[in-house]
Amino acid sequence: MRTGKTLRTTTAVAAAVVVVTAGCSTRAPEESGGGGGGGEGGAAADVLTDVGVEGETIRLGVLTDLTGVFAALGQDITNANQLFWQDNQVCDTYSVELDVQDTGYVPQTGVQLYSSLEPNVLAMQQTIGSPINTALAPEFEADSMVNFPSAWARTLTEIPGTGVPGATYDVELANGYAYMFDQGLLAEGDTVGHIYFEGEYGENGLAGSEAVAEERGLTIIPAQIKATDQDMTAQITQFAAAGVDAIALTVAPTQTASAAGVAAAQGLDVPIIGSNPVFAPGLLQGPAAQALKDNLYVASPVSAFDAQPELLAQYQEAYPNVQPSLGVLVGYGMSAIMKQVLDAACENGDLTREGVFSAFNELSNVDTGGLVVPIDGFETGVSPSLQSFILRPADVPGGAEVAQEAFEGEFAAGLA
Repeated sequence: MRTGKTLRTTTAVAAAVVVVTAGCSTRAPEESGGGGGGGEGGAAADVLTDVGVEGETIRLGVLTDLTGVFAALGQDITNANQLFWQDNQVCDTYSVELDVQDTGYVPQTGVQLYSSLEPNVLAMQQTIGSPINTALAPEFEADSMVNFPSAWARTLTEIPGTGVPGATYDVELANGYAYMFDQGLLAEGDTVGHIYFEGEYGENGLAGSEAVAEERGLTIIPAQIKATDQDMTAQITQFAAAGVDAIALTVAPTQTASAAGVAAAQGLDVPIIGSNPVFAPGLLQGPAAQALKDNLYVASPVSAFDAQPELLAQYQEAYPNVQPSLGVLVGYGMSAIMKQVLDAACENGDLTREGVFSAFNELSNVDTGGLVVPIDGFETGVSPSLQSFILRPADVPGGAEVAQEAFEGEFAAGLA
């Protein structure tokens, strides 16, 4: 098994497509059993390669959202992917180039773009959105494609080679409930209204609510919406009439702002717990800002910039006109995990798709220096982590502060 290495950060300036120049600590083998597609002489010549490696350059694919409901998050995750690979190589030898494509959070678009990416990339550094990852599952499996999703649905753990970077949504939300019980914000027998997107993301979050409800006698009032629904007045009005004690969300930031704002307007002053995609720092510039600061708790696979000041400084220098979200930590952390996979494959002398796939399956005890919760490994059907951070909205870079360091709540093991 491979043990992860703590990542490091160094100031750099990112570009739209990144070619990396700095080194890393893992050396390629001097000999390998396969023929090579590496560079002239040196370690690269002794490493077996096929798709997505040309000379001493590795090409990775990115299917992100730059124009859809998660555009702000997608931009930050992608920028951070690029920033990481500017400062890191694979085995002190291979630079990494990203082929970035915008899906607009539309599964059909994602499938079409993947068909053009696939012949030219070794692996997928990022694929945003549970629906798109699910739509691409047959292709990923057929292509032996290692893929890191910007999504945490339980169903994604069933896709061979797909590495969810943290706890799945059900475990994540259950950790949020555990925190609320610990803080006296929720009690046994309480009623919770849960607004959730249709599809894997929302339904997996709802599964977390239902599992906790069974353990603690909660009553859950589910309210399913579409990703295009923006006004949560009807749902919050229903919750207020039912006298809910808390609100749970597995939605996008737009719906979070509406839910918090409408609840405040109706005098529904209750805690709101959300999965990690529910919040963006731009919400604190809107009319729901105070309601979010007062009531929102976010269960997250990553920490906040108060715990990562060097990364914040690096990002702000590279992207001075961007208001950074915690997607920066997601993107940098998932890139660090990909590097560990590629370094391991290179050490094995095999940077083919199959070699990378094998290295991915051997990865365990992944450490990203506190960016992402500890990853136990990527076992089919199992949440890769049982831990979550709890974040609170605040007027700081990234828009949130750590209220609770990464922890495993009382319900996590039962869900995992």
